[in-house]
Amino acid sequence: MNSTTGGPSSSDSLSRSLKINLDRILQGTGNSFDIKNRSFHKRGANGRKYAGAVLHADGLADARPLLQAIMGCQPGDEGDNIRGEDDFMTYLRESVLSDGSIEELTSFKRMFALLFSGYSIVLLDGVEKALGVDTIRLNARPVEEPNVQSVVRGPREGFTEVLTWNTSMLRRKIKNPNLWIESRVLGVQTGTMIAIAYVKGIVSEDVLKEVYARLDKIDIDGIFESNYIEEYIQDKQFTTFPTVFNTERPDVVAAQLLEGRVAILVDGTPFALVVPALFTQFFQSPEDYYQRSDFGTLIRMLRFLAFFLAILTPSLYIAVTTFQHELLPTTLLFNLASQREGVPFPAFLEALIMEVTFEILREASVRMPKTIGQSISIVGTLVIGQAAVEAGLVTAGMVIVVSITAISNFVMPAFNMGISARIQRFSLMALGASFGLYGVFLGIILLVVRLCSLKSFGVPYLSPFAPTRYGDQKDSLFRFPFPWMSRRPLSIPTPNRIRQRRIR
Repeated sequence: MNSTTGGPSSSDSLSRSLKINLDRILQGTGNSFDIKNRSFHKRGANGRKYAGAVLHADGLADARPLLQAIMGCQPGDEGDNIRGEDDFMTYLRESVLSDGSIEELTSFKRMFALLFSGYSIVLLDGVEKALGVDTIRLNARPVEEPNVQSVVRGPREGFTEVLTWNTSMLRRKIKNPNLWIESRVLGVQTGTMIAIAYVKGIVSEDVLKEVYARLDKIDIDGIFESNYIEEYIQDKQFTTFPTVFNTERPDVVAAQLLEGRVAILVDGTPFALVVPALFTQFFQSPEDYYQRSDFGTLIRMLRFLAFFLAILTPSLYIAVTTFQHELLPTTLLFNLASQREGVPFPAFLEALIMEVTFEILREASVRMPKTIGQSISIVGTLVIGQAAVEAGLVTAGMVIVVSITAISNFVMPAFNMGISARIQRFSLMALGASFGLYGVFLGIILLVVRLCSLKSFGVPYLSPFAPTRYGDQKDSLFRFPFPWMSRRPLSIPTPNRIRQRRIR
C-alpha cells in the first residue's frame, strides 16, 4: 500500500540541535494548533545553561505537572556529576521525572506515535535523544452497564473506548500471570493500538499463530472499530453468519479466555472480538451462568426456538396458505380465506410489504433521538398495522405472523446473529412462495449444508452438533450444573482439558 504518514520524510533519527528537532516536528504536523511547545532554560550546579522544550498534544495530555517538575528542579549533590547535556538528560530521567512511564526516544516515528497517544516529549539541546513521559489525560466515557448485552443478575460493567481500561477489567477478572496481553499497532494513518489477550497454557498455539498471521496481513489506512479487523480475519468473506464473536462484557471475554479462546481488543471501541466462534456461542448469554442450571437450560432452548421462528414463520405461513391448504384446520382455512377476500396482493407480496415496513420502522427507531425513538416505533407499528388491515392491504393473520417474527428476532442475545436471521428470512420467504413447503425444506437443507461448511479459525462452526461431541453437550443446547463440567470444551483446541477437580 502506497500510504504515507505525517512526520519527517528523510532521516528518522533525532538531531543534536533542538531547533532542527522542533522544526521537523512542527513541520511534520503541519504546524497544527493543538501541538503545544513550551521552551525552558535551566542552569546546572556548575553554572552551565541547558535549553530544552516540552511538547504535547492539547486534549490528549496534561503537561503541567511535567513542566512544574522540570522548572522546579534544583540539582543538588547530583549536579556535581552533570558534565554535559547527556548527563543532564539522565538527571531528568532518573531524578526529576521518576514518576510515571518514561521511554527514551531516538526516532521521530516513535516520537510521533507517543505524542499522539498522550505522551509529552522532552527535548534537550545538544542531545540526539528525547524522553517520552506518560502524561495521558483521558476524556472518555466512564465504565457503564452494557446497553446491548444487559443482564438481570451479574456484573454491571462493560468495556469502554479506552484500551487500557478494558485490559485492566480483564486483569481484575483473571488475576493470573498466565493472562498474557500483547499489543500491536494497526492502521497506517491512524496508528490504532490493539491488544491480543489469551491465557498461556490454555490457548492452543496453532490458534494463536493463526490469529497473528491474519493480523499481520492487515494493511489499511485506518482502524476505527473492531469490525474493521473482523472482516479481515474471518474465515469466509461472503457469509451471512458471523464467524467472529463480539461482546462488550469483560466477564464474557474472561470466561471465553478460560476455554482456550483468543480475544482482540481495539482502542476506541467497547466491543472486543473473540475467536474461535461457534454457532451455539451466539445463543449463550452470561446470565445463563448466573442463574440455576435448569433455568439457564430453559431460556437457552427458548432462544433456539426463537431463532427458528424468526427465520421460518413467514415462509411457512406463505407456503401453507398458498400451496398446502390441506394442512390447515377447516375452520382456520375458512377464516383466513375470508380475510383475504379484499386483499389484492398474494401472500408473499403481503408478507414482503409488512416485513420491509417493519425493517424501516426498526431502523427509524434506532436513528431517531432516544426521547422519541421508542414512541415512533410503538405508534408507527400500531397505527400502520391497524390502518393496513382496515384498508385491506394485508390480513390480520399476516400482521400476527410478522409480529411474532419480529419479537422472536429480539430474543437472541447476539445482535449480529439476529441480523443473519433477518437475511435468511427473506430467502426462505421467496422459496416458500415459489415451491411451497418443498421450497422451505430445500432452503433449510441448503442452510444446514452451508453451516456445516463454515469454520472459525479451523474449528467446525456447528461443533459440537456436527461433528458430534457428546462431552460438549453439557454446555450447548443445555446448561448442566457447574460440578458436571469438569473439562473444557472439546470443540475448542487447548492443551489443558482439565477445568476443575471432579466432584465425587
